[in-house]
Amino acid sequence: MTSFYPLSVSKVQNLSPAAVAISFEIPDHLAANFAFEAGQYITLKHTIHGKEVRRAYSISSAPAASGPQKEFTVGIKEVKDGAFSSYANRYIQVGDTLEVMPPQGRFVYKTQDSPTHLLGVAAGSGITPILSIAETVLRNGPQHRFTLIYGNKTPEDSMFSEEIAALQEKYPSQFKLQWVFSQTTESHAIFGRIDTAAIGYVLKNVDTDPFDGVYLCGPEPMIHAAKETLLAQNISEENIHFELFTAAASAEGQENNEATATGQTKEGQISVQVTVDGETSQLEMDTKTILLDALIKADIDAPYSCQGGVCSSCICKVTEGSASMLKNQILTDSEIEEGLVLSCQAMVTSSSIAVDFDDV
Repeated sequence: MTSFYPLSVSKVQNLSPAAVAISFEIPDHLAANFAFEAGQYITLKHTIHGKEVRRAYSISSAPAASGPQKEFTVGIKEVKDGAFSSYANRYIQVGDTLEVMPPQGRFVYKTQDSPTHLLGVAAGSGITPILSIAETVLRNGPQHRFTLIYGNKTPEDSMFSEEIAALQEKYPSQFKLQWVFSQTTESHAIFGRIDTAAIGYVLKNVDTDPFDGVYLCGPEPMIHAAKETLLAQNISEENIHFELFTAAASAEGQENNEATATGQTKEGQISVQVTVDGETSQLEMDTKTILLDALIKADIDAPYSCQGGVCSSCICKVTEGSASMLKNQILTDSEIEEGLVLSCQAMVTSSSIAVDFDDV
């Protein structure tokens, strides 16, 4: 479940002054491990300056149309003081080997045989999984269509511009595109951010046909604004799928925010039983510590990546005791009722707890 595999970097492509696409070669014996669905992400693990760093990055390439997956690509945008993103943009080269966890994620598009008409809304590096979904939809045949709203500061900041242009050229009748730039005025683009007005313009002027589904990826404010606008346009909530690429608050900030969790924690230590990859371990943790942080400190190899409640790598099931999450943008109400929690957001609210990372 938590296995990482060494993969070789097969290609490095500069996408913008602060973004890079990195491709990995998949050896034949790992083809099944790295088969993926459009929209999923992988977790990279690497030691930088003597410290292990894990980060989740969405796959931008489309799943293999036939045969085994030979390669996949991720997009990495450098963020200020980003330990891994800065390293990736400046130092990773073809031939380097990184530890990679097989694809995960719930933000997926499953190929449909019936005609499909989808809307994708992306801002910045949120284009990465949307690009994979768009290509997968379009190549299925002329009855499948995709409309993309893509926002950036400037054209130069836009990731995967060449790949998007290639889709326009290859699928001129199936693919519609609306650029949005917040810092430059362009003849082919809306000036500003992706908001109610921008989405409304596209629905009235660019593509007026009903959509079968919508995929949103970007910062949290954009996700909320887009979702509210689409709901007001009578698009059902069950057909609106979204994924955040940044957390509203840092994992470090949440670590000191246990008071926001619902429920009452007890003073002192908490007894924890944790099952990972068929092995059960015992430990004691402080009541003010996030569950995943305690597991990492105890050298338990629980799966995790972003540590900010953005990905779904760290989901586990509470089988005894109780826990509340500081924030949740991933799990549904029914999944929470089943006992699932994001361990990177979980504050234990009982004197003892048992969690299982395998039963999810």
